[in-house]
This record gives sequence, C-alpha cells and structure tokens, in this order.
Amino acid sequence: MFVDEVTIQVQAGKGGDGMVSFRREPYVPRGGPNGGDGGDGGEVILEARADLTTLLDFRYQSQFRAENGRPGGSSNKTGRRGQSLVVPVPFGTVVYDADTGRVLGDLKEDRERLVVARGGAHGRGNARFATPTRRAPKFAEKGLLGEARAVRLELKLIADVGVVGFPNAGKSSLIARVSAARPKVADYPFTTLVPNLGAVAGPDNRSLVMADMPGLIEGAHQGVGLGHQFLRHIERTRVLIHLLDGDPPEGPDPLRGRDPDSGGGQDRDPVSDYHALNRELTLHDERLLKLPQIVALNKIDLPRAQELAAAVRKELAAEAGEVLLISAATGEGVQQLVKRSFAELDQARSQPSPFAVAIEPEPEPQQRPLKVEQAEEGVFTVSGNMVERAVARTNLKSEPALYHLHAELDRLGVLAALERAGARDGDTIRIGEVELEYVLGLREEEGRGQGQAGRLSGR
Repeated sequence: MFVDEVTIQVQAGKGGDGMVSFRREPYVPRGGPNGGDGGDGGEVILEARADLTTLLDFRYQSQFRAENGRPGGSSNKTGRRGQSLVVPVPFGTVVYDADTGRVLGDLKEDRERLVVARGGAHGRGNARFATPTRRAPKFAEKGLLGEARAVRLELKLIADVGVVGFPNAGKSSLIARVSAARPKVADYPFTTLVPNLGAVAGPDNRSLVMADMPGLIEGAHQGVGLGHQFLRHIERTRVLIHLLDGDPPEGPDPLRGRDPDSGGGQDRDPVSDYHALNRELTLHDERLLKLPQIVALNKIDLPRAQELAAAVRKELAAEAGEVLLISAATGEGVQQLVKRSFAELDQARSQPSPFAVAIEPEPEPQQRPLKVEQAEEGVFTVSGNMVERAVARTNLKSEPALYHLHAELDRLGVLAALERAGARDGDTIRIGEVELEYVLGLREEEGRGQGQAGRLSGR
C-alpha cells in the first residue's frame, strides 16, 4: 500500500528535576547544599531516509515520545539528558504543523534531520540557590514539560522527470523500457495504482529519476479517479513528459467525464486528451504549466497511431512544439525521448523551481505580560509568561519551595496586583493549571507589623 499523507503526534521529553541534597562527611561540619541539576528532555527528530518510499508505517504507529531527562544527583551530579527519538521518514517529505498549517521543513536529502519537538529544560538543584544569606536552601526546581504537537507529513516523491497521461497511454511501459523498474502493466484502466520510480541512464555516465503518475481523467483535481491522489508528486519534478495514447478507445469515453447517452459524447483522440489533461494540471495548480513539457505520441508501432501522427503533430505544433513519436513496446524513438529529457532537465535545473517550498521561520515566543482578572466571585486568574514559568518549576508539595515561589511572585508584582484587584482572604488564585489560596497576613517591615499583606499558599 502506498501512503503519502499522515498526521502523527509527537511529544518531547520532560526536563529532569533538580536535586535537594546536602554534603555530609565526617569532619566536614556544615557541608552545605550539593544537589545537582536535572538533564534536559530528549527531542523528537525526523530523519530522511533514501530506503523508504511510503508513509505506510505511520498508519500503525502515530504517536512518538522522546525520553525524559533524569533528575540531578547528590555531590552536584547533573542528571543524564533524555535520549532523543529519531523517526525515519522517506526523503521528499514535507512537514507541517497540523494545527496552524505552517511549513516546518522539507526533507529532500538523505539523512537530513528536522527537530519537530524540543525537549523540556532541566530544573536546577538546590546548590544553585545558595547565597550568603540563604546558605541551606531546601528546595530545587522541577524540569519543564517538552513540546507536544500534531505534525502532518506529506510525501512528494522526488523525481527529475514525471510522465503524465490518461489511463493506458503507456506510462508504465515507458518506465519499464528506459529503466530497471518493473511496474505492473496491463490493458485496463487504472493499472498504475501508485507512482513508479525508475533510474534512467544517460550519456557521460549521467542518470535521472523518472516517475510515472497514475492516469489522470477529467475531474481529477476534484477527486475523480485515482490520479488526483498523486498530483502533488508532479510538483517535485522539473520536467514533464506528456504521453499521448496513439491508439485510444473508439467511441465516447465515460472516463472522460462525459455521458455518451446524453448526446455530449465525443470520440477519444490524442489532441483532445492533450487539452483535457493540461486543464486538469492547471486546475490543480497553474504553476504546473510552467514546467518544461515534452509531448510524445506513444504506440507508433500500431497502424492507427501512424494514421494520427501527422494530424497530431500539425494541430499541436503551435502550443506543444515538436511531438515525438515513440513506441514503449518496441523501443522506437525512446532514445530520442531520453536525450530530450536530459537536455530539458539541464536547462530546468539552471532555473529556480516554481514549487520551491518556503520554510516558515519559527515564530518568536509570545510575550504575555502579567495580567490579573476576576473569573468569578472568590476566584482570580493570573497569567503571564514569567509567572506561569515560575509556578511550573515549583514543587507545590514542598513548603520551602512554596516560600521561594511566594518571594518570586512578590518580586514579579503578582501580590500587589491581586491586592489592587480586590482579592480577599481565602480566595482561589489560578495560575495555569495550578490553584493557590490567597492568605492575608502581617507585612513585615523593619521588624514591625505594618498592616495586612497577601500571600499565596498551596491547597
């Protein structure tokens, strides 16, 4: 099964917590704090791999989680960093943020890597909080959570030359003739169910990658038929070979989106096929017509194709240039087509691709200043980057850590803002997902009680 679009969930590792520890050795009184920092959380990394050709594996596993950082140790030992998770994807994969649609990266080279979720920062151990006036801190920081996001992967096969055409035009037969690829070939519509890639040898030991796209029919851009699923793969090619069926079925063709019983039927012919397919390419993305296009009439070994050849060349001369006559079955004219493909490819590579993927830079973290609002009677919400980060790093089960948090919130102006907002004793204060209690007490100034002041305590 060929799968070229999936959505996965990625979760980076949490940062390791800092350690609360004190040096205790014989003959070393008051050894002091020696709790070490935790390790950073591991990252989730996508790696392009040339040996993969489909996103099928992600249908069976869609959630990926990196390792958490280890907590710090005593004797100022830093915890081990969490192991990053490397997820292999086919090269040619475009990576999007599933929620915003922003392009995160375009993995076009083998072993190219892209970090899609960054690990959480580590927490600091209590040795980091020792000061001349606080010689024995009994608290440490918690590590922060790693990034979590939904990522959409879209595979666009990387081929130099793409072969397009209606069903049974001979695209798979052409790939089999010019390369070692052996796609399924049969005389019925929709033989090609997936794009087939083949390496084509050229002069001077050069090579190119050619891909045949499943047959398009009218209405493909709206989801009719099978070829519409693979139109995105054409965007990667630098040159298109438009293969015309030199021996189309006689009579009105229902695959062309026409009802033969309605009086609107029309016989299939290479010229009308050419115009119909180019309409589908334009309706999918008009930039496709900016790609160099080589037009070839296939099945020239058959009598009907020989009869049509002169008329096809004449009618398409103005808009398509020279129409090459080939037979994928016998090999007639194929080498001329290969040489023309190399020549057009050389010229196309000297120009920027109209489908170059624009990588959008990571937006700067939104700076949210301190904001205090009354959500309901007796409940206040506090928001802001610095406030939420301070709470996330605090072990709310540790009384010394709560005292430290209280001092941090006071320094950030939270307590003064709550007082101005009218917070009263016993009110609930919500900061992120944490609920604290507002408690009134005496403000200490120069050893004397100087009125009431608020503080926060854990619930």
